Amino acid sequence: MKKIMAMMLTAALTVSMAAVAVSAGEDADITTVEKGELHMATNAAFPPYEMTDDAGGFEGIDVEIATAIAEKLGLELVVDDMDFASVIAAVQSGKADIAMAGLTVNEERKKNIDFTDSYATGVQVIIVPEGSEITSVDDLSSDILIGCQEATTGYIYCSDDYGEDAVVAYTNGATAIQALLAGKVDCIVIDSEPAKQFVEANEGLSILDTEYVTEDYAIGISKENTALLDAVNGALNELIEDGTVKGIIDKYITAE
Repeated sequence: MKKIMAMMLTAALTVSMAAVAVSAGEDADITTVEKGELHMATNAAFPPYEMTDDAGGFEGIDVEIATAIAEKLGLELVVDDMDFASVIAAVQSGKADIAMAGLTVNEERKKNIDFTDSYATGVQVIIVPEGSEITSVDDLSSDILIGCQEATTGYIYCSDDYGEDAVVAYTNGATAIQALLAGKVDCIVIDSEPAKQFVEANEGLSILDTEYVTEDYAIGISKENTALLDAVNGALNELIEDGTVKGIIDKYITAE
């Protein structure tokens, strides 16, 4: 499992040669990959946090929050869509400024990048097919096959708890769901919000009532770019305090 994080690049690559300094506020100079832009590394297959729209653009909770942050910093948001496993490496190598992909804060990731304050809470849940003998988290074991999106905390937790041989990694959640429907795995562990959308779109699936784990989402930034971390964190907290973040989340997630 720990090999997921073996993508660490040398600190010398952290700020790309294309990086330029831009003004953000009265006394802060921040560095971004491209002048006037804030590049966001994400995997746009994680609804409702990030996904593509009908016009081929990007939308979702993370996209709207990042857009609001960029506006506060006088920058234009640019969404860089990639495999989830590449998101942290993109920030480390200086190819992107921030990582927002329903990104959970954990100790392993904190070794590689810094995080802002949390802006949302995620819950990992279990999806099973109708008639499954798996009825609670207690039924998970090394004797069953668990599907997860690669490099996610769901994959990390399940690999730690039940061993790598019991966990099958897929490029995205939708592919994992198709594997479940085809009987290739016994269940899926994934964030609750995309889980709801996947279950709604696919008959014969349900989410167990018992949660697997609860975690915090935050924005990832290179350890070498503390000025950007401070600026983004400041803008984020302003958006939390004035209700903007809650309004964005409420737009996509309706309270039950």
